[in-house]
Amino acid sequence: MSHQPLFKGCATALITPFTSDGIDYAALDALIDFQIAGGVDALVVLGTTGEPSTMTAQEKRDVISFSIKKVNRRVPVIVGSGSNSTDAAIKNSVLAEKLGADGLLVVTPYYNKCTQNGLVAHFHSIADNVGIPLILYNVPGRTGLNMSPQTAAKACEHKNVSAIKEASGNIEQISEISRLLRGKAYIYSGDDAIVVPVVSVGGIGVISVAGNVAPKYFSDMTRLALGGNLDRARDMQLDALPFVKALFSEVSPIPIKAASKLMGLSNGIVRPPLCDIEEANLANLKKTMSQLGILI
Repeated sequence: MSHQPLFKGCATALITPFTSDGIDYAALDALIDFQIAGGVDALVVLGTTGEPSTMTAQEKRDVISFSIKKVNRRVPVIVGSGSNSTDAAIKNSVLAEKLGADGLLVVTPYYNKCTQNGLVAHFHSIADNVGIPLILYNVPGRTGLNMSPQTAAKACEHKNVSAIKEASGNIEQISEISRLLRGKAYIYSGDDAIVVPVVSVGGIGVISVAGNVAPKYFSDMTRLALGGNLDRARDMQLDALPFVKALFSEVSPIPIKAASKLMGLSNGIVRPPLCDIEEANLANLKKTMSQLGILI
């Protein structure tokens, strides 16, 4: 492998705590400390979980700057800089690098989508314009576009492409990517429900939604899996499944925002078109958090 990974282990895809008319920086400040105290290996800002699609350009810039300053190099900060416009993704990525990001999380184009050849060109165009590592992000459930293992391998030939976050949920596809990528780039699970299976086929960690409220649990589980203690890691993974399922009972980040409110980590505000969690789903979320020992 020509380059070191940005991180090994668990990175939390941070929520963006909102006020009724802006960003709740006091909550973001406390959330970052809670993450680092919980032992996470990196933090992702403005990923899907951060709701960047409903934030202004200035809000995004301010959240990046605030987070990088607050983290103060304690762990790497990775910024979600993708777009369905290659030009916009390049501009976002150049800005994130200028503001001090350690790496970039770049999603496949959504809505307009593109061909597999288009994907390689999109990622390489972004990588050509920055000097920090890219993590490619495949999440077909969100984008309506699946990056094939062959395309992933081609895209990872660029020296600035470090890894892929795979959120297809398809372990056969992830295994095939791992087979093709050996020695080229790293793989992170994009699903909290299959971290241990992904590690078992060559993954080196997870970019986690659940980590927002359970950083220690998911960091410990990932560390155990990477350390070869698969029995204990598997038990933790299986124990966490009802909670993870509850976290995706509605469009994310609705449930994780509700969970963060239950923990006193944020006021739980999501921006429209997202709306508050349904009562039955909230009750189930509460129950699974208690069962896992997250909510006392």
